[in-house]
Amino acid sequence: MTDTALVLFSGGQDSATCLAWALDRFAQVETIGFDYGQRHRVELEVRESFRAWIARHPTWRARLGADHLLKLDALGAISETSLTRDVAIEMETGGLPNTFVPGRNLIFLTFAAALAFRRGLKHIVTGVCETDYSGYPDCRDDTIKALQVALNLGMESRFVLHTPLMWRDKRATWELAEQLGGAALVEAIRRDTHSCYLGHRTPQEWGAGCGTCPACELRARGWQAYAGRNA
Repeated sequence: MTDTALVLFSGGQDSATCLAWALDRFAQVETIGFDYGQRHRVELEVRESFRAWIARHPTWRARLGADHLLKLDALGAISETSLTRDVAIEMETGGLPNTFVPGRNLIFLTFAAALAFRRGLKHIVTGVCETDYSGYPDCRDDTIKALQVALNLGMESRFVLHTPLMWRDKRATWELAEQLGGAALVEAIRRDTHSCYLGHRTPQEWGAGCGTCPACELRARGWQAYAGRNA
């Protein structure tokens, strides 16, 4: 069906904003998450809280469909990164942070497309971004466009991969949430989503986290710019 979508929903700020974006556009929206042995597995727990908030929304609750959680233990087993091992976050000699999990978004989108194929969903929405990010090559616009071609050829389908945040920084992501659902959605994202790479849930002005990892720093900077505009 052309009016159905599948959102890659990790439980973080970006994917929560993308879920709202999809619910604003499509008649039926399902979600998919992945348990790959990530160090910040708490994101899989908070995603239930955010979906519960959506389920109470006067308009979106009727459009929210099934949730799917897939275990991808093999990805964690072959990944020597600070997201899958208890090691310090640092830059690698090649210029990428050791938070980069090679192939992660490629694998996520391939499994999402396989599920979408089975369930007859046309649109696949992901929160990848190359504007305000950690430099991951599988978040780039060219990567997503190439993967869309490969998935459609390999599955004889016409999937459309949507990246609503590709050209937005974190301030613009908060602003998009406000445009989609007002202050209530902004607060739900602030309260019920998780970005911290270390899995900390220490209360912060912008949500919860350690406050020092790259993900927390990005989220905090975006919040401060957004909140400063509204001060």
